[in-house]
Formats: sequence, structure tokens, C-alpha cells
Amino acid sequence: MAEGSKDQGGTGVAEPEEDSPNMIVYRKMEDIVTRIQDEKAGGVAIRTVKSFLSKIPSVVSGADIVQWLMKNLSIEDPAEAIHLGSLIAAHGYIFPISDHVLTLKDDGTHYRFQSQYFWPSNCWEPENTDYAIYLCKRTMQNKARLELADYEAENLARLQRAFARKWEFIFMQAEAQVKIDRKKDKAERKILDSQERAFWDVHRPVPGCVNTTEMDIRKCRREKNPHRVKKSVYGVPDDGQSQPSPIHISSQPSRKPTKEDVQKEITFLNIQLDRHCMKVSKVADSLMTYTEQFMEYDPFVSGVEPSNPWISDDTTFWDMEASRDPSQQRVKKWGFSLEEALKDPAGRDQFLKFLESEFSSENLRFWLAVQDLKRRPLQEVSTRAQEIWQEFLAEGAPSSINLDSHSYERTSQNLKDPGRYSYEDAQEHIFKLMKSDSYARFLRSNIYQDLLSARKKGKSLTGKAPDRPYAVILTQPVLESHNQTLLVGLTATQGPGSGDANSGAGVHRAAVEGLGHPASRSAAVLLLQCWAYQAEPPKQNHCGRDDAYKKILS
Repeated sequence: MAEGSKDQGGTGVAEPEEDSPNMIVYRKMEDIVTRIQDEKAGGVAIRTVKSFLSKIPSVVSGADIVQWLMKNLSIEDPAEAIHLGSLIAAHGYIFPISDHVLTLKDDGTHYRFQSQYFWPSNCWEPENTDYAIYLCKRTMQNKARLELADYEAENLARLQRAFARKWEFIFMQAEAQVKIDRKKDKAERKILDSQERAFWDVHRPVPGCVNTTEMDIRKCRREKNPHRVKKSVYGVPDDGQSQPSPIHISSQPSRKPTKEDVQKEITFLNIQLDRHCMKVSKVADSLMTYTEQFMEYDPFVSGVEPSNPWISDDTTFWDMEASRDPSQQRVKKWGFSLEEALKDPAGRDQFLKFLESEFSSENLRFWLAVQDLKRRPLQEVSTRAQEIWQEFLAEGAPSSINLDSHSYERTSQNLKDPGRYSYEDAQEHIFKLMKSDSYARFLRSNIYQDLLSARKKGKSLTGKAPDRPYAVILTQPVLESHNQTLLVGLTATQGPGSGDANSGAGVHRAAVEGLGHPASRSAAVLLLQCWAYQAEPPKQNHCGRDDAYKKILS
């Protein structure tokens, strides 16, 4: 048999070797089970038991099995016989008909013998698709004894998510098997259902029970033969568990894993267990919400005023975004998250102003100091790191911050060899503290609410009227046939009516003079239109709106 197995190794299917450790154990167990079932040779009587409303076919009691083991195997201690019987049951050769836990009890509990088709000596390695078909089939059978246990229902839901794309195929397989089972005799169907359930109790046991098919010598031996083809209970291949192509199999002999390798694997598996998994639908909803929220801030999706600097040479938009006088859009964006508020210079200033009113500004000042440390030249990092420690974390520090013991110890340990990221743990802790506590109060505070309402009304943080885009109008391409861009001699950034009469007059004068030049006529017309409709006439009475209209019409 061993030679036959070696010959078949090249075909991709490896039959179990009779002299392997597992097969020796299986054969001994099967010999005992065969003797117990042989009534002519003094085995246990298999009988049909009458219950209240039905009959239970082909069962034996646990006490009968224990008595047989003591008598025929020369066992004097009942506990030893129960232990041996439990080992046989754990491998699925015998099983209780009303319990998923495969143990032997010395009482009147009814047990049934497993079919030889499901014996572990057949080297079953059932796929998850087989288990999904079995659970799905159980849900279709309207029998109280076939209802799914809690752990089975959880497994079914998990498999349904894993095999979402092929679930219709799995459901059809289960439906077809149910139709075949209904044609069988009632007593035979009861026996087959219980044997199938016991098979899965071995390979997918109740949580907390020992899985006798997991991490045993048989699996270790199979790892050395990557070409082995797994056997499917229902003949359905599992696409997710397909074997790799021989082309991609390393020709180098695999070395024996060391203790460090095993520890690394355990650490990796623990990390995978702790990973937060989300449904694709929830991820898609979150992505759509984020996109809708930030759509108006994307210059390529929504138009920006005064012009898009990514497709033109005008950088006024970037200057406005970096200014300390934010627009309504910028103030509204501060409410999206603390990250957005801290990205904006004006947002940082307003948040710091709020924290100062609550006497907790040291948190933000520490966070900003650490951010600055990350951008410092390397030769300055060590000195600056010590200065931050003395200011915020040292005993009796003038701006002491509140850190948990873990972050404090990690930070103090990092400062023995200071670097740009020595305060990473402390900074993360302080950021979470501000995000969960101070930031929520900032959004509800009068500082933010008054600023948001003021920007809606068009008021400036400095109390002045917002800048008018005259310079922008004058820098737009005009007379495209000549491919020239006109910039009229305009230095004032504020329009007429802003409180500066001279600058308003300068804008008006520049526009009127521009009408006399063919190359500047278009830009000057645009400027006069803006001035005539949106602004008050300059105090120096060069001309009023009527004069502006006359100039435009002429």
C-alpha cells in the first residue's frame, strides 16, 4: 500500500498510508466499532426504541457500550472505559442522537453508529461549500430535530456573506438534495440525517469542543504534498480553496518552522482576528456620503470663485484659502472634522481662541509643537524635543497636559533617543482627547456659531467689507484673437464703497481710461459693469453710474 501511494503521488492524488500513525489508530478504533456492532459475535444489540409519539430506529444505550468495553477489552475501571468510548465518539464512530457534543455517557442516552462512508479513515477534508450546502439544506427541512443551533446559524450567516456570489448555486444544490432525501423511507431518512449531522459535528464542532481533524499528524503530512486533491462531500469544488498552480510552487525544499516562525504566525492570525470587517454596502454608503459632503470643495467638480488655479495661471483662489479671513465655505468645512479645522490656519486660530477661553489651550499648543517638531531639521530635533518635554510633560511644567500612564511611559522611553516621532503616542492621545471633548463644544460655542452666521451675511473677521474681484476681472483673457492678457494699472484690491475713496476712484479711473484702448476695451467694460451694478460711486465725483452707462454704450 505504501508503494502504491508513492506511485500515485505523481498523479496529484495521495492515498493514505496504512502504516501512518493516524491510520493505525483509525484501524484499531474501527476494529473495536465493528466488533461492537456484530451481535452474532457478542456485540451490543441494536434496537428500535419507542418514544412518546414515534419510534427511534437503530440505537444503543451508552451504558451498554461501556459494559461491552469493560467486558471485551479487559478494562476494570469504568472511567477508563468511558474515556476510551469518548475518544471513539470524538472521532465520529459513535454519536449521541440528541446532542452535538460527541462524548460517551454511562447512562441510558441513545447512541448510533456512524456509516462507514463517513469514517475518518477516508481522509475527509470537507470544503466550506459542503458545509454551506448542509446548513442550507437543514433550513429547508421543517423538522424540530433539524433546527439549527445558535452556532450553526452564525456559521450559516458567515458563509452566506463569504459565498455571496455563488450562494444561488449552493441553494440549488441544497434544494436538489432535499428532493432526493424526501423519496427515501422515513426511518432511513432519520438515520441518514443523524449520521450527516454527526459527521459535521466532527469537522465543524461545537465551540469549545476539540476538533480531532485540526492540526494533527495527518495534516502535517499532507502539507508536504501540495498536489493533494481535497475530497468534497457533495462533489462541489470550493473556488476559494483551490490549489496553486505547479508553476507557482517553489522548488526549494521547505524548512522546518522554528519557534520564532510559529510565534510570528500566531501574532499575524491574532491581528487578522481583531481586524474590523465591514459590509461592502456600508463602505459604499460611507464613501458616497463623504463624496457628497466634499463635492462643493472639489475645484474639478464644482466651479470655484474667482477662478480655478489648477487650470489657469491665476492663484487668487489659493491666496484666499490661505488668508486669515475665511469664506463661508471654509468656516462650514471646520464642522466636518477636527482634522479639517486644524488644516485651516484661520480654523486653528479660532479653535485656539476657544480653548483659551476654557483654559485648556495647552492641548492644542502641544499638538502644534509636535507637528512643528516633525518638520524641524535633524540637528534641531533633539533640543526641541527636550524643550517640549520641559514645557508640557516634565514635573512642574508651566503648561502641563493630561496623559495616560501608557502614553507617558512610552514617550519618556522614546526621549532617551529623541527623534521626530518621539511624541507620536502622546500626540495621538491628546488629539483623541480634543476630538471627543473640546471639538464638540467648539462647534456648539458662540465663537463658531457667530462666525458661521457672520460669514453667511458676508461680514469679515476684521470687520471690513470683503475684497471685490476687480483685479481678477482685469486679468481675464480678453481679445483672444490677439492672445493677450491685459492687466490695467490697478493696485487697489478693494472696490469702491469699501471705505477707501482713493482706491475706489483709482479703480473707476483705470476702467474709464481702458475704454480708450482697443486691447483693453473688453476688460474695462467688465470692470465698469461690476462697479456700476455692485458698488457705490466713489466720493471723488469723477462720474456716476449714468456716466458709466454712457461710457459703456459708447
